[in-house]
Amino acid sequence: MHLSAARRPAVLLAGLLSVVLVLAVGCSQPKAGAEAPPRSAEPPLALVYNGPQGCDECGPAVAELLRRAPQHYRVEYVGPGTGKPLTAATLAEAQLYVQPGGGQDLDRTWQDLRGSADALRDWVRKGGSYLGLCFGGYLAGRDPGFGLLPGDTHGYAGSPGSTVPDDRDTVLEVSWRGKPRHMYFQDGPAFRLDDGADAAVLATYSNGAAAVVVAPYGKGRVGVSGPHPEADASWYEEKGLANPDGVRLDLAYELIQETVARN
Repeated sequence: MHLSAARRPAVLLAGLLSVVLVLAVGCSQPKAGAEAPPRSAEPPLALVYNGPQGCDECGPAVAELLRRAPQHYRVEYVGPGTGKPLTAATLAEAQLYVQPGGGQDLDRTWQDLRGSADALRDWVRKGGSYLGLCFGGYLAGRDPGFGLLPGDTHGYAGSPGSTVPDDRDTVLEVSWRGKPRHMYFQDGPAFRLDDGADAAVLATYSNGAAAVVVAPYGKGRVGVSGPHPEADASWYEEKGLANPDGVRLDLAYELIQETVARN
C-alpha cells in the first residue's frame, strides 16, 4: 500500500513504540528458574483472655498493645462470653496467649479457667508463650493457677519492705535491668523463685523481690509482671496519677519480645 509522505513518520513512530513495548514486557518476565517475590507473611496470632473479670478494659488494652507492638500481632479474644473457648484446638493456631490483669477474685476466675489448664500447660510445654500481667501473673503460679513458674507468687502490697501499703492504684519504682523505671501498679504479685531456678528477672521491686520474670517451660516460655507495663495514658489520667518517666510502652514491648523468644 502506498503511503503519503505525511503519514510515513506516524507509521514509523507507531512501529518503534511497538518494539519498545515488546522489549519492556519481555524484561518484566522472570527469568527461568527465578523465584517469585515472597508474599508478606501474616502476623502471628495472639490470644487474649477476655472472659469474666474485674476490669472490662484490661483485655482490650492488651489487644491494642499487641496490634501496635513492633512484633505486630493479630488478636483474638478467648474465654467465656467471647464465642471462642480456650481449647487445645484454639491454642494450636497461636504464638502467644495473654492473661491480662483486672481480676478481683482469683478463686472465681480459676473456676472459669481450670478446665483449660491442662491444654494450656501442654501448649506452652510444646513451644507456646504465656504472658501474665498482674492478675495473669498470679494465675501463672500455683494453688490456684496454671503452675507455669519455677516458684510461686505472693502479693507485693503490704509485704516486708514494700513501698505500697494496700491495694490502691499507684506508680512505683522498679529496677529494670539495673536501671530505675516507674510503672503503673495495682495490687500485683511479686514472684518467689525456687533456688537455682532457670529464670531471668527483668525487674525487681524496691525490697528486692522479683517484679518481672521470664522463664522457660518445656520448649515454651512464660513472662509475668506484677506491675502493668501495658498501662497507657488513660490509666494514669483516670486515677490522677503521673509517671515521672512519661507514659512509655517500651517495657511492655521488651517483655513481649523476651516472652516469645525461642530457647
